[in-house]
Amino acid sequence: MPIDSSAADNKNVKQIICIKWGTKYGADYANKLYGMVSRNITPPFRFVCFTDDTTDVRPEIECQELPPLDVTMPTNTLGKWPKSRLWGEKLGDLTGTVLFVDLDVIIVDSLDPFFEYGEPDDVILSYNPSNPLERLGQTSCFRFQVGSLVSLQETFKADPQGIADEYRFEQRFVTRNAPGGVKLFPKAWVAHFRRKCRQPFPLNYIKEPKIPKGARIVIFPGDLYPTHAIEGRYNKNAANNAKDHLKRLTEPKNLKRPLRHLRHFILPVGWIEKYWKE
Repeated sequence: MPIDSSAADNKNVKQIICIKWGTKYGADYANKLYGMVSRNITPPFRFVCFTDDTTDVRPEIECQELPPLDVTMPTNTLGKWPKSRLWGEKLGDLTGTVLFVDLDVIIVDSLDPFFEYGEPDDVILSYNPSNPLERLGQTSCFRFQVGSLVSLQETFKADPQGIADEYRFEQRFVTRNAPGGVKLFPKAWVAHFRRKCRQPFPLNYIKEPKIPKGARIVIFPGDLYPTHAIEGRYNKNAANNAKDHLKRLTEPKNLKRPLRHLRHFILPVGWIEKYWKE
């Protein structure tokens, strides 16, 4: 069971946070995330959602206002720069260690080790497999002390667009500039769906994506969401059956890179519905 915020000074309380702004993700994402957290954590814990819209959010979730940040967010960049709101000196009424988790993840095993790994003051990101030659963290799941990233926020506030243009992704900015450096959680704990779960060609046409050994959280970077994976779509515009997907191989853009198109197919993923629920 979650605890009252009045008990938040207890160092044994695990604090999980998420952030929801705009209309991209509805309350159902926050509600399902809470459900997954509650089933995969040893109490006591707090679950706090920083949001500009509390409509239909389940009552067990502590909703707090988005942390203030008076800047114009960067445009035409792939990074999720509104996460910079979390880097301030204050973070609602929270203090101490917090574990941030994106709304669109699937939790498949215990979160307890994320609070036990490393030292309490460490900034710890999940491993990013997208650039194997670059030591790069992933902010879909990361742990930090409230107030420890103020210098990042100040640097970002001074030139938001310039920082975004230079680093492209907020996770690269955090990885390279966090005070004292960052650590990374074990690679297996946070699995990138496209890179670690989907089957290689041609198995992707006969076997559904898998949960990798040792995974605790499955993340969905880019334009593939859990809803797409449940339907067997590689993204919102993809076909959800092999016949239609193979027909599209004749389109000019796919003829230029046929193997890429053949690889970009997945079967419906049944295990997501097993875990992704309130």
